Amino acid sequence: MSATESKGQPLPFAVAGVSMRELLAAGEAAALISTPPRAPEPELSGPVEEHREAA
Repeated sequence: MSATESKGQPLPFAVAGVSMRELLAAGEAAALISTPPRAPEPELSGPVEEHREAA
């Protein structure tokens, strides 16, 4: 039996003093940091057509 089971009280889900907004912001920041950057867009090798001016 572990120490938490012997007390008979469930552990609190969130730490007191931390708002839901702060928890969501921290999760969003962690996702941004852990996501690798996108690969660069492949350059078009064909000729680029110039746009005609409107009449």
